[in-house]
Amino acid sequence: MSALWRVGYCKAGAGNGAIQRECANSGDGNVAIENSGAAVASIGGLRAVSRYQWLVFLVVWAGWTLDAADFGLFSLVLRPALTELLGFGGSALAPDQLAQLGKVGGLLSMCGLLGWAFGGFIFGILADYIGRVRTLVFSIAIYSVFTALQGLSQGVWDFGLYRFIAGLGTGAELMVGIPLLAETLGETHRAKIAGVMMTGGAIGTFLGAWAYGIVGPYGWRYVFFVGILPAVLLMVIRRRVMEPDRFSTVRQRREAIAAGREVAADDREFMRFVPVQLFVREHRYNTFVGLLFGLGSLLAIWTTNIWLPTILSLMVQKGGTAADANAAAPFVSQGIMLWSLGGIAGYSAFGFIADWIGRRLTITFYSLGSVIMGLILYLALPAYEPWYPIVLPIFGFFVFGVFSGHAVYFPELFPTQIRSTGVAFCNGAARIITSFGPLVAGLLVGAFGGSFNRVTAVMSCFALLSIVAMLIGRETKGVPLPR
Repeated sequence: MSALWRVGYCKAGAGNGAIQRECANSGDGNVAIENSGAAVASIGGLRAVSRYQWLVFLVVWAGWTLDAADFGLFSLVLRPALTELLGFGGSALAPDQLAQLGKVGGLLSMCGLLGWAFGGFIFGILADYIGRVRTLVFSIAIYSVFTALQGLSQGVWDFGLYRFIAGLGTGAELMVGIPLLAETLGETHRAKIAGVMMTGGAIGTFLGAWAYGIVGPYGWRYVFFVGILPAVLLMVIRRRVMEPDRFSTVRQRREAIAAGREVAADDREFMRFVPVQLFVREHRYNTFVGLLFGLGSLLAIWTTNIWLPTILSLMVQKGGTAADANAAAPFVSQGIMLWSLGGIAGYSAFGFIADWIGRRLTITFYSLGSVIMGLILYLALPAYEPWYPIVLPIFGFFVFGVFSGHAVYFPELFPTQIRSTGVAFCNGAARIITSFGPLVAGLLVGAFGGSFNRVTAVMSCFALLSIVAMLIGRETKGVPLPR
């Protein structure tokens, strides 16, 4: 971003009453505008958020929405895809075929989640060195291409390979987008807007279910071709989105230190390899708390996210509403959309609740709700109708909504020079462990007599780990974003 552009943009913001991004004074004549909570509050409400800040919000939200749609589409087509690739025939699967489907489906899900974990961590480190925006462009290109390639799979092995590489890009998008948005927004509305941004997770699942209802009848392969759509975002990002000034200041300090100019007493610590900084005395406790929170929330949702369409299909057939999986498809689509609608409400409400009662109590509230509603959904309801359409959105409110805590709480734990890596590690390391969840659940299906419900209910209880994290973590409400 040129100095002339920064000066003009900041002056324009001052003239129309919008508090702009921080225009840090980096030594090149830039105007310094301090994004204090008092200044924002004096202007009043969300009108204090500038057009550029909304643009960044929309870019990150759209990327996350399309990521979630991709994972939603994968879970929706998993059963028909594996039925074809494994050579199963007939509308009803035998118990041994269900067990094999669970095993292979768990392995494929693990491939995607491992890709997401490693992609988030690798690209998170990259974003702390080359910038948030450039890294975001790379990630979107990767997951667009390899999501579409899954529709060309000829066997389980190449399907898993495409899934893993697509996961690399998918995992990077949100892990880079969260710091980009947090560093662009002011203090007062950061939690609220970040929480609303996370609605993309539920809206994406909703759109995936909607797209499945339209494209699904033509076959599972065509569903994956929808994954090329995120590439459209590349044009917007490359032309309009700039690096946050917080990151630009970090980069300039690194360049000064590398040139032999002393900037501060902690220069040597500042220049250490970014992942190593997560485990120094100053940051390692926050890193552990973030990891525990990420682990609990991810374990609770990902087994559900992978196996809920299969569970809905089986519950519809069990109740006699549909004779086979194809006839059950409209009910599966309806159930996923209801679940997603609840998630949209949960995501949106999180930031407002967190600014009211604090981050720790809000995450505890959502995690406890995930456990209770998950047990009711999977163990207490005998068939799809009449209770599933009622309980699904309530469960979605909690199990989806808690992920707004990733966008709100994680960035508040780490300073700018390690923020992207910290967010990616807390989410990515947890995701590596979580990636085995759907596989373990799939393997346990046989041990539980072919019951996906009981296995998924057990996995939902891991949300209790997030409650433990909040009991030992620090409260960040009202604390400025670390520099």
